[in-house]
Parts: sequence; structure tokens; C-alpha cells
Amino acid sequence: MIENPVSQRYQSMLSIAAALLFCGLIGAAWLGVSHPVVALVFGMLPFVIYGVFKYPFIMVLGFVLFSFFRIHEAYPQLYSFRIPQLLALASLASLAWHLVITRKMQIYWSNELSWLLGFFALCMLGVLVASNRGVAMAYFNGVFSKIALMTFAIAWLMRRPQDFLQAGFSFVLAGTAVASVALQNSAAGLEMVEGTRVTIGRSFGSTLGDPNDLALVLLFPLGFAVSFLLNRSSRLKQWVGLAATVMLVAAILATQSRGGLLGILTVSAVFAWNRIENKVMLISLAGLAAPILFVVAGVSERASGGAAESGIDESAMGRIYAWEAAIKMAFHHPLTGVGLDNFYANYYFYSAHWDGKNHAVHSTWFGILAETGFLGIAVFSVMLVKVVKTAWNNLADFRAINEPSADVRHMALVAEASLSGLLGTIVSGTFLTQGFTWPFYIFTALIVAISQYAKTQHQTALLQNANKPI
Repeated sequence: MIENPVSQRYQSMLSIAAALLFCGLIGAAWLGVSHPVVALVFGMLPFVIYGVFKYPFIMVLGFVLFSFFRIHEAYPQLYSFRIPQLLALASLASLAWHLVITRKMQIYWSNELSWLLGFFALCMLGVLVASNRGVAMAYFNGVFSKIALMTFAIAWLMRRPQDFLQAGFSFVLAGTAVASVALQNSAAGLEMVEGTRVTIGRSFGSTLGDPNDLALVLLFPLGFAVSFLLNRSSRLKQWVGLAATVMLVAAILATQSRGGLLGILTVSAVFAWNRIENKVMLISLAGLAAPILFVVAGVSERASGGAAESGIDESAMGRIYAWEAAIKMAFHHPLTGVGLDNFYANYYFYSAHWDGKNHAVHSTWFGILAETGFLGIAVFSVMLVKVVKTAWNNLADFRAINEPSADVRHMALVAEASLSGLLGTIVSGTFLTQGFTWPFYIFTALIVAISQYAKTQHQTALLQNANKPI
């Protein structure tokens, strides 16, 4: 690829300007505070800046890990360092540099991204006409806009097998770090809900303070952990996968989340489906495993939704009332819904059963229906169908290659993990509210990037075959 001379000139001018500015800042800081720490900080700063602009994918991945897994909330010692905010600034600076200045960020498009962009556009429109515009705008600016930006950034930045493996390994490590805290809290009886359900940081308002949200976070890396466990080419990956799988499953069981349990079953079913030829036996095993898993998790011991409640339990009835309210919201606002993060604020006006407090929707599908209307749920559903088909085709394409190279094996591993994780997220979405949080969009970005990698490799192979002498 031939470098643009204009781009080179701009880079040189910016480098000189940055060097002069940096020297000026050092001088000003030293005049203001003559302390050795100042020299140490500014001495390290060039290496930090170099890393930010050299490795944009690392910056984006770090931001996603801290924003989704809430590592700084699982480990409060990190909270004061403002790591998510710093990584957000680093990600934006690096993306702008490679998109506008160096133009090394390769932008492509796909059918899945078109539907994804359409859904984001509908959400933006819903913010403008939301029943409580302030709440919708705050959520869009604080959370959803970052998810949208980083989804496209992940899809465009992941180009090498090393990038996909790095992402998968990072997800597993982050999930294991959160699982270890959950298991410690469970063993010590800390941050518990209803006496039996584990959470993290509930006492200071952490996102992980809801057991269902915690189960969602722990479920996300499970597919990658199982794929490492089943990887025969590396003993290290197998041991890491085994440890991570055990910890993640144990932590999800400790949340006693029914959505989390359904997610475990779905992720396991995908891997089993691809390896067990006798499908009748597989379905029978799944039928036996489901009640055993619910017993081990102690769901019957829950204060809400446990065996102590006769008939339809209180937890289930609460969901039914919430889902009825969601349907009414959608009929009242069929094209735009009530707006992002507005279900909770509107529950009183649409619920047929008022017990003195508002409730969450506790369902991805009814949540999207209520907050984006019938048009939003339709666009989101079409997008998901297309992404699942792409994920299935990705796995089939890599497995169809005879005598696969190490890179192909790695990509097949990530492709299967992404497919299982996405299906687990879809099934667990019955009981978990995750339509406007990270999981769906990270998996979409991964699957689209895997598909683009496969297309690029196919085109390269065709060119190589065409250039071979006859």
C-alpha cells in the first residue's frame, strides 16, 4: 500500500507540534512543582502516548472490559483511578488518529451493520420523543452512545487471528476476576439479596449489585472459556478454560438467576450439538441436566420464585405484570416506544397491578418492545436473525477447511465461542434485561469481524491461485 504524501506531511507536522507542546508542558510543570515525581510522570508519558496511538484495539478492548465487566466496582481499590474514563479518552483519541490522520483503520460494511445502524437510529429518534426525555438522553449519552461507537470500532479493528484470541482471552480473564469476587462474597455471606443470592457492590450501588445483571456479566465469557477447555492444541488453554468454566458456572449458580441457568444450558448445548452425533441422546441428556442444574443452584430456596410460594410464584407474577405493561406501552407508542431507560419511570401509568413501587421489565424482548416500539423490536429481531446465520456460516466455513492451519483453528475456536455466547444471550434474555447493554453488540461486532476476516482470506487465496504459473 502506497502512503499518501499529504498524509505523511500532516503526520510529520503533528509530530513536531506534539514534541514542542510536550517540551513546553514539562517546563511549565517543573516551574510550578519542582518535584522528582513530575519528572517521572512526564518521563513515562511519551511511552503511554505511543501505546495509545500504536495499539487502538487494546484501548478499545480495555474500555469495553471495564465498562461491561465493571472491574473497578468488583475491585473498589481501582475506583479512584478513573480507569474507564481514561480508557474512553484513549480510545477516542486513538480512533480519531487512525481514522482521520493515518487512515490505517479499514472501514467496511455489511448487511448486519446496516440493520444495526438502523436500530441505533431508531433508538436516537426514540430519545427525542421519549416520555421522559431527560432520562432517555442521560442513558443515551452515558451508556448507549458508547456501546454504539465501540461496536463499530471492534468490528473494524479486529483483523488478525491474534486480535480475536486476545479478545477471547481477555473476556475469560475479566469474567474469572469478577467470578472470584462473587464466590468470595457467597462464601462469606456478603452483599447477598434475599439471603441466598450473591451480588457484588450492592452496598455502594454497583451495576453488579443485581443478581440477574451479575449473572449476565458472568455468562458472557462462558462460551470462550468452554472453547478453550475443548481446545486440544494447547494444554495451557485447556487448563485456563477448565478453571474459568468451573468458576463462572459456580458464580452463576450462586446468583440463582433463572436466566443465567438457561444461558449455561444453551452455551453447553451448542458445544455438545457440534460434537455428539446422536441428537436424540443429546436432547435426553439436556432434559435431565436442566432440573439437576436448577436444584444445584438452589432456585427453590429463593425468597422470591422459590418452592415456598405456591402456584405462580411472586417473581413470575411480577414479570407477567411487567410484560403486560410493556405491551401497553408499545401499543401506545408503536413506532418509537416510550424511550430508552423509560420503562421503569412509566410502569405506574401502564401496569394493571400497582404494589406501591415501579418495577424493571426483566426481559430483553419486552424491554426493547416497550422502549422502541413494534418497529424497534422488528428491526432488532431481523438483525439478530442475520447475525446468528452469519455466526453459523462462519463456524461451518472454518470447519470445512481440510488440514487447517493454526490460524484457522484459532478462528474456529472464536467462531464457536461467539455463536454459543450469542445464543446463550438470546435464550437468557427471556429473564434478563440486556437489550441496551453490551452483550448483543459485542457478539455482533465479533461475528461480523470474523466474517470479514474469512472473506479477506478467501479473496487472498483466490488471488494467489490466479497468480500461480500454469
